[in-house]
Amino acid sequence: MKIAVFVSGGGTNLQNIIDAVEEGTLPNVEISMVMADRDCYAIERSLDKDIRTYVLDRKTFSEDAEHNLEGEEIDLIVLAGFLTILTPEFTSKWGSKMINIHPALLPKFGGKGMYGAKVHQAVLEAGEKTSGATVHYVTAGVDEGQIICQGTFEIEAGDEVADLQRKVAEVESKIYIQAIKQISEA
Repeated sequence: MKIAVFVSGGGTNLQNIIDAVEEGTLPNVEISMVMADRDCYAIERSLDKDIRTYVLDRKTFSEDAEHNLEGEEIDLIVLAGFLTILTPEFTSKWGSKMINIHPALLPKFGGKGMYGAKVHQAVLEAGEKTSGATVHYVTAGVDEGQIICQGTFEIEAGDEVADLQRKVAEVESKIYIQAIKQISEA
C-alpha cells in the first residue's frame, strides 16, 4: 500500500509511521511522499529518510497536493498533525482513502479550532474523566468522518494540558499504526 503523509508540525506521527515501516510492523506499506503546509521539523524527518517531500502553500494546498498526487497510485493519505483544512472537492475525492488522527475522543472536542493544547484545555474544563485519541476517515466536515479506532486513558486529579498531551501522544503512537495496518490488510 502506497501512502502519502500530510504534515504541519514536529512529525512525531510521521516518525512513528517511518519506524513501523522500517521495523516491519507495517510490512505492506510504503511512504511514497510527504507534503507539508509550512516549514516544520517533519520535513527534516522525511528528508532524512530520502522520502520525496513537498512544501506547499496553505492557500492552494488542496490543488497543489492534487497535482502532486496525479499518477502516483496512492492508496491512502495519512494526515499526521496536519492543520490545513482541505477543500470539499479534495475531501470528496479522497475521503474514503484519507485518514486523520485527532487528540481527543470524537465526537466530543472536535471541529474547527479544536487542535493541540486547545483540545486538551477543553477536555479539562469539561471535567472529563477519560480522554484519548481517535483515528477517523476525513470528510468535508472537520473531525466528522467515520471512526476507525480510538484509544483511551484516565485523566488523573491534577493533570494539566501538558500531561494530557503526553498521554495522547502515547495513545496516538499505537492506534495510528493499528489503523494503517488494518487498512493495509483489508
